[in-house]
Amino acid sequence: MADTLEFNEIYQEVKGSMNDGRLRLSRQGVIFKNSKTGKVDNIQASELAEGVWRRVALGHGLKLLTKNGHVYKYDGFRESEFDKLSDFFKAHYRLELAEKDLCVKGWNWGTVRFGGQLLSFDIGEQPVFEIPLSNVSQCTTGKNEVTLEFHQNDDAEVSLMEVRFYVPPTQEDGVDPVEAFAQNVLSKADVIQATGDAICIFRELQCLTPRGRYDIRIYPTFLHLHGKTFDYKIPYTTVLRLFLLPHKDQRQMFFVISLDPPIKQGQTRYHFLILLFSKDEDISLTLNMNEEEVEKRFEGRLTKNMSGSLYEMVSRVMKALVNRKITVPGNFQGHSGAQCITCSYKASSGLLYPLERGFIYVHKPPVHIRFDEISFVNFARGTTTTRSFDFEIETKQGTQYTFSSIEREEYGKLFDFVNAKKLNIKNRGLKEGMKQSYDEYADSDEDQHDAYLERMKEEGKIREENANDSSDGSGEETDESFNPGEEDDDVAEEFDSNASASSSSGDGDSDRDEKKPAKKAKLVKDRKPRKRQPESKKGKDPNAPKRPMSAYMLWLNASRERIKSDHPGISITDLSKKAGELWKAMSKEKKEEWDRKAEDARRDYEKAMKEYSAGSRAESSRERLKKKKKKQEKQPKGKAEKKGATKSSSSSKSPAKSTNESFKSKEFVSSDESSSAESKKEDSEEEGAASAPPSSEDSASGSD
Repeated sequence: MADTLEFNEIYQEVKGSMNDGRLRLSRQGVIFKNSKTGKVDNIQASELAEGVWRRVALGHGLKLLTKNGHVYKYDGFRESEFDKLSDFFKAHYRLELAEKDLCVKGWNWGTVRFGGQLLSFDIGEQPVFEIPLSNVSQCTTGKNEVTLEFHQNDDAEVSLMEVRFYVPPTQEDGVDPVEAFAQNVLSKADVIQATGDAICIFRELQCLTPRGRYDIRIYPTFLHLHGKTFDYKIPYTTVLRLFLLPHKDQRQMFFVISLDPPIKQGQTRYHFLILLFSKDEDISLTLNMNEEEVEKRFEGRLTKNMSGSLYEMVSRVMKALVNRKITVPGNFQGHSGAQCITCSYKASSGLLYPLERGFIYVHKPPVHIRFDEISFVNFARGTTTTRSFDFEIETKQGTQYTFSSIEREEYGKLFDFVNAKKLNIKNRGLKEGMKQSYDEYADSDEDQHDAYLERMKEEGKIREENANDSSDGSGEETDESFNPGEEDDDVAEEFDSNASASSSSGDGDSDRDEKKPAKKAKLVKDRKPRKRQPESKKGKDPNAPKRPMSAYMLWLNASRERIKSDHPGISITDLSKKAGELWKAMSKEKKEEWDRKAEDARRDYEKAMKEYSAGSRAESSRERLKKKKKKQEKQPKGKAEKKGATKSSSSSKSPAKSTNESFKSKEFVSSDESSSAESKKEDSEEEGAASAPPSSEDSASGSD
């Protein structure tokens, strides 16, 4: 006989709902793992007291009773599995698997028996129904009547909320049967009564969900959240997990309590209780118990007097009372050095923590995803910016979680983490592609097509091509910034120095000759960006060929009217989503037809672009020649004016001084011509003509 038996798709009855999971029977005991919460129920073989096999609504079921009174029910077995289970119980647990069917007579009178945590209503020797007393939230008595109220179950479509029992009046040994019935129920029921003093109280703690500041009173079996508006009582049996997570700023800490079932406020359900602490906040705590009681109850995990950081004290007390370990981030470290990743889920921004066995997102809404319930993960291109990406998680139940707006630099760290945990990556192998080019990174599977994603790809290509075109046309020097104020100051300084130097006679001319090459080189350097600046800033040429559309966009333009007619009144956003779904469902043969059309359009565009580029270069060459000719036509007139100004100068002024005046005028005029296109050769000719002193022959001819 096998040492273990495993059953999939087994349902455990918990508080009126059926939770699916996996059941494993071994020599050591019985283990059931809940597929939804991941919670594991472990029943040791030595604790088993009785096993019952019976027919239920979902086939056949197994009821296990333990020596301490707990009852576990598992449904979903086939009738043929009885022999296998019966032999296993005999061989390993030394128990007879008894067969007991439920009574289906339909009578509503019988006998109530209390056994451990179970209330059984029997007719004769057959049970009609059973009620786990842990489901009871309230028990009230009346004349010959007992009313049981139950906790509402959010997972069940229909919940049983109340049952009334009529108890016939009898006076045996002076005991009221109604009160005896009620006491039996209350002794095992999950009725929270705040009796006695709290073990300790934490004042004014900041709570993110539910939002507000609450006093937390710690009782032996539950914790009490007392706020200005609402109060919550949380039994420790509903605490599923504890998390202690550092904030990205390294100055705050999150303490997260996972609850199942959740706490309720109206129609709102809070599956997580999230507290936010500052690391700098300290506290001295004294437990409301004597030292012997503390040692006996907590076995050294707590002491009567404790001090330290507030978050450490709260987490330490909760760990000791709930008796569950605290989960902290593992060895993951993001690009910024933090143990979390900034991202957005739905409409809010938060932090995603990769843990050793799952992911948790805080804080609105909080999400915890275990690795064992993940079907695959997917790295997808962000739909709003090229500097981020989306991280998608799909569970085995088909639920999809999308964490968006993650910085591109986090990709490598997150990919390595997911790969190390051996999770199924849908677009595996794109790590290097993303680091090199965003387009290569965004090349996800075809069946995950998205209309918005396709559009963003096209816009990204357009931006890249525009950037390449502008860089090719403007050259390397277009990166230089044009600062008119700084350039004018440089020219003024050089001019002032030349003017002062020219006041001396012969030496001033030699000083000017030495400074001219440096001045000329500076002017040439500064003119180039000013000449290119209008070209780099000009808008898109309306005569340029239009860029080709992708296969999807060609299909969308051809199918848009048909989609509108099939769905009257559809919005633009819904139309895009619907188009993406239709494209995704389209066969490969039909997509190839549009791919061929897109390829033809691309070839036509490249051909037209070559012709357009050749024409643009020819036109720009003609424009430069025209500007050069116009400048040459204006040049003689400018020289004549300068010579005339020299002749009309006073005879008392020296030739050097008049030469200096003409040089000043020339420099001032050339510095203002920001859009001039003169070459270095023309600059040298102009400066040579302007700075040369008039000879005696010129003066004589001028006087004539």
